[in-house]
Amino acid sequence: MPLGDLWRFLLETLRTQRLRTFLTMLGIVIGSASVVLLSSIGEGTREGIVSMFSQFGSNIIGVQPGKVKTFGMGPGSIGGTTRPLTVEDGLALRGIPGVVAAAPHVMGTAPVEADSRVRHTYVYGTTEEDRLALQWDVRAGSFIPGGDPDQAPAVCVLGSKVAADLFPGANPLGARVRIGEARFVVCGIMAPRGQMLGFDFDDIAIVPVKRAMRMFNRVDVNEIHVLASSRAMIPSVMAGIRRVLKDRHDGEEDVTVMSQADALSIIDEVLRVMTIGVLAIAGISVLVGAMGILTIMWVGVHERTPEIGLMKALGASDGQVMLVFLAEAGLLSLLGGAAGIAVGAGGGWAIEKVVPAVWVRTPLWVVPAMLGVSLGVGLLAGLVPAARAARMDPVEALRAE
Repeated sequence: MPLGDLWRFLLETLRTQRLRTFLTMLGIVIGSASVVLLSSIGEGTREGIVSMFSQFGSNIIGVQPGKVKTFGMGPGSIGGTTRPLTVEDGLALRGIPGVVAAAPHVMGTAPVEADSRVRHTYVYGTTEEDRLALQWDVRAGSFIPGGDPDQAPAVCVLGSKVAADLFPGANPLGARVRIGEARFVVCGIMAPRGQMLGFDFDDIAIVPVKRAMRMFNRVDVNEIHVLASSRAMIPSVMAGIRRVLKDRHDGEEDVTVMSQADALSIIDEVLRVMTIGVLAIAGISVLVGAMGILTIMWVGVHERTPEIGLMKALGASDGQVMLVFLAEAGLLSLLGGAAGIAVGAGGGWAIEKVVPAVWVRTPLWVVPAMLGVSLGVGLLAGLVPAARAARMDPVEALRAE
């Protein structure tokens, strides 16, 4: 059968059997749309997290108490530490070659009060060097001053949201606020920065680290941010951090030292596993769609028995009859896959517009992959009905009419 005749025959069949065509394609459309949408959300989440981390630069290293141990079972957990991290540990890291800044920090929540206005927010205790490590941008005034952490003045820097809530229409610089039970003078206002993994950098009050430790009754810090002078220096700086802290902690390596690249690789691996899981679940919809193609085409072969008999009576071979039905199954599944890709991409665009917090990026590989998968499952699903049609006896088929 010439290709042009086959194409015209398929189009006429789809046009005259619109309801059957729609039902046959529906399962593939739903399955393809699910895969495209979920993969788009997964890719968008990955890109969004990488983008958020990039705002801190690429040379930052985090030092946390506790040692990560794998025990041969993949990603491990941070075990108990024999000694907590202290502000003095952070100060000691500043002497390592290649270290630009080392800033210990603590985190807690407390009410921030100015006149009669109160806002419960995050209180972030750190040192002046954290301005370099995390690239804090001060919109007005100055960051907390440097010097001896034990002699730090009672000053604070307010996030843009906190400043706007406590001092609407007024200049907060020089004003006095109460944070917890302590009094501070506002020395700076942070530039708007947005959120990262649920943490709002604009809803924060920054105070000297030792004053925050007294506020939260702590003797240790949560983490130490270390800024390396360049990417090339990161491995040697990390080795120096381990060496210095091992000497300070009685010869025991009881800290976790992780570069930004290490953190991103762990997050990327977690997202990859999650994406594979949800795609596997969504792939079930594609298989359901394939079963729909098989079922409806099986019924269609029965309904078109006289047509098949006529084709064979006019000289069509078994192979040509089988080709007609396989081509029909392949075309239906291909059209369903294309429609599913459009629906999934459109759904992702709509979700991003309605819920801006959800990142959606449709990866380029998903388009050819879903078209190929749709075509493949459609051909496999149509194989049995096509073989049944090819095996029909023309005399018996015509008699059925």
